[in-house]
Amino acid sequence: MTKRAALRHLIAAPELLVAPGAWDGLTARLVEQAGFQAVYMTGAGTAAAHGFPDYGLVTGTEMAANAGRMADCTTIPLIADADTGYGNELNVTRTVRDYERAGVAALHIEDQVAPKRCGHLDGKQVIPTEEFAGKIRAAVQARRDPDLVIIARTDARAVADLDEAVARANAAVEAGADLIFVEAIPEMAELAAVPQRVHGPCLLNVVPGGKTPPVDLGAAQAMGYAMAICPAVLLTTVLAAGDRALADLKAMGLPTDRPAAGVVEAFRRFGSGEWDALRRDYAGTAA
Repeated sequence: MTKRAALRHLIAAPELLVAPGAWDGLTARLVEQAGFQAVYMTGAGTAAAHGFPDYGLVTGTEMAANAGRMADCTTIPLIADADTGYGNELNVTRTVRDYERAGVAALHIEDQVAPKRCGHLDGKQVIPTEEFAGKIRAAVQARRDPDLVIIARTDARAVADLDEAVARANAAVEAGADLIFVEAIPEMAELAAVPQRVHGPCLLNVVPGGKTPPVDLGAAQAMGYAMAICPAVLLTTVLAAGDRALADLKAMGLPTDRPAAGVVEAFRRFGSGEWDALRRDYAGTAA
C-alpha cells in the first residue's frame, strides 16, 4: 500500500488519526519513532526554521522542497501545509504538482487573502467563496495520483461566523475536497457542530494557546472528527528546552542536561545503520 492509499485508509477508519507537527527531517523522524501513523508539516514551524513568523513569508518552492525532504526520510504519510496555494488557480495547479512530486500524501489549501497569516492571529481576510471553490477544483484536477488527499481549509469563522465557514466548507466538498479543515473555531459547541454540518470528513487543528479551546483527542473523536493535527507540540517544547539549555550553558560554562543518548545512538536514530551497511557492502576493505 502506498503512503497516500494508507492515509486514505486511516482517514476512513473509525479511530481519530493524530498527526503531530514537524518541520524538518529530524522532527519528522521523531514523530515516526514515537509510533504515530502520520506526520504533519507545519507551515508555522517551517517558517520558524527559516527564521520567520507565520506571515506568509516562505515561498511555495521553499515549502515544497521542505516537504520533499520530510517525505523522503519517513515511511509514514506526510500531510503538508500549502498555505493559499501561492496565488490563483494557476499557481494552485503548480503547487499541487510540486507537492505531489515531492512525495506528500496530502496537502491543504486555504481561503485567506495572500499573504496569509497564522490562523490563530487576528487581522485575517478571506477571498470570495466562488474563488475558493475554484482553487479547490483546480487542485483536484491537478493531481496525477487520485490517492493524493486534497484538504480544503477555511478561515471564515474568524472573519464572519460559523454559518459562513460551514457554507464554504460544503462548497469545497462539492468542488471535490477530500477533507475539510475549519480553522480557529472559538467555542466548544461549534467544535462539536462542525462534523455534523459539514458534508465530508473533518480535520481539527489542536493549538494550545490559540483561538480554539483545549479539546481532548478522545472528545474530538467522539465529536466525529476524522483527523487531528497538533502543529505546535514539538515546536513549543523545543523552544522552551533550547532556551533552558542555552541559559544554563551561558551561566555555568558547561551543558547541564544529561543527553538522552550518546553520539552513536543519536546517529542511529537518524539512519546511520543503513549508511554503515552501504559502506560495508561497497567500500570493501577500505571501510
